[in-house]
Amino acid sequence: MFFPYDLMKDFAGAVSRHPDRPAIAHNGRTLTYAQLHAWTRATGRRLGPRPGVVGVMASRSPATVAALLGILAAGGTYVPIDPAFPSPRRRALMSASGCTTLIPTTKPTNNSTGPGDPTGPADPGEPGVRLVDLPDLPARAEAGLVAPTPETDAVVAGDDPAYILFTSGSTGAPKPVVTPRRAIAVVTGALRELFGLTPEDRVLQFASLNWDTCFEEILPTLTTGATLVFHDHAHSGSFHRTLRMIAAERITVLDLPSAFWHELVRHLVDEGATLPACVRLVVIGGEAVSAARLADWRALGTAGIRLVNTYGCTETTLITHAIDLHGPLAAGGRVPTELAVGGAGERVSIGRPLPHVRQHLSESGELLVGGPSLALGYRSLPEATAERFVELGAERYFRTGDRVGLAADGTLTHEGRLDHELKIRGIRVDPGEVEAQIAGHPRVGAVAVTGVTVADHTTLAAYIVPGAPAYDHTTLAADVRDYLRDRVPCHLVPSRITVVPELVYTASGKVDRAGSHRRYASATV
Repeated sequence: MFFPYDLMKDFAGAVSRHPDRPAIAHNGRTLTYAQLHAWTRATGRRLGPRPGVVGVMASRSPATVAALLGILAAGGTYVPIDPAFPSPRRRALMSASGCTTLIPTTKPTNNSTGPGDPTGPADPGEPGVRLVDLPDLPARAEAGLVAPTPETDAVVAGDDPAYILFTSGSTGAPKPVVTPRRAIAVVTGALRELFGLTPEDRVLQFASLNWDTCFEEILPTLTTGATLVFHDHAHSGSFHRTLRMIAAERITVLDLPSAFWHELVRHLVDEGATLPACVRLVVIGGEAVSAARLADWRALGTAGIRLVNTYGCTETTLITHAIDLHGPLAAGGRVPTELAVGGAGERVSIGRPLPHVRQHLSESGELLVGGPSLALGYRSLPEATAERFVELGAERYFRTGDRVGLAADGTLTHEGRLDHELKIRGIRVDPGEVEAQIAGHPRVGAVAVTGVTVADHTTLAAYIVPGAPAYDHTTLAADVRDYLRDRVPCHLVPSRITVVPELVYTASGKVDRAGSHRRYASATV
């Protein structure tokens, strides 16, 4: 049975309604919907029908968006590969996803309509992987000759894979999550409604293009007729510069990691400032929201800005739960409605399920999520898939591993994990993956990795026991850090690495991560 609804039809509809409106603004230069549509179709034609799994060396540029949409139009499966990742990690992602084609996004030759952003070398020569260059960005006149069409280039089914992203695995290898076209189509429509998007909106592209949060920014925007804004100042490291850019680009929607929002609120409080008047919606998520920072936000004169806290997992496709914490749609702005008091103090609500989501709370308080937004599973990992995707009655659910509390008003509060997973920079990290990588160092005998709360965010701390007595242990921590940087993304490199004489073990003989941290937390790094 073929799925009668697809994301690309919504994009084509936006093109038909708004061909001359700006689809993408990049450092002040614009790309119209007609141009993006023409570029997308040209990319799909170059790939050919049903190209399979296509990797993209993702950069912060319109070229990555054209590659994403072109792959979907051709009926392929999109896999973002960060060119900044170490080469072994890039190869591991390509292998785990079954990537057979690679697009190295490059700078378009037509400078009249806005440049792309070149990436580094694309690992040429990978066995069995063909390289396909993006077509040149079409000129405005050329784009106008391509009539928008409501049909996609390929006939697709709802269970056809749309994209593959990765979560952390305890074995040291990334786990490829396969998301079907039905899921991303349903969720994109739900997020257009949640965000209240209109063609007048200008949405900042802030998230890494290698993680699923970027789809919250890109897909609802481009299926509405709104404008997606790329700008280098969004990642300048300067709040002053970022806020000036938001005002100059007339940004109306921000989608920020909670940890970054915490720092932004601190800056606004310290400066006695507020967000530019053009901003109407701030979406946050990825980590627990600080009740103290929420109180600061409310005191900043932000009553006219919607502040929406969100929750979701890669396996359940973007956002499954949300709540307006402050602003015109909040429930009277009353703190008791949005905060729950627990043993660790005030916890900020993650809200209620979106209309397409089914939820179930187990006896242990674990949140299980069902509905049409579920991923197909982990590619080529049937045991891991069976462990996390379970049947309840006739319904399929994903075990999130998150313990939640149900408030009287029906909202949920996050009360911790049932396993050892952590959120680092809004990204799920299994300490076991980091431990497995560190254990590969020839001078390491044993290792424990845990999370450490610093200010309003979590960082990784590693405790390592030398495995070679004759080795100069004074350089071991630095050597391990360099070893990791050559192999894994930066979010998997602990900010603190401490050499210790021994680890703490439980009565059953297992490494006690928390106990090791308590014993050595005050040691000098």
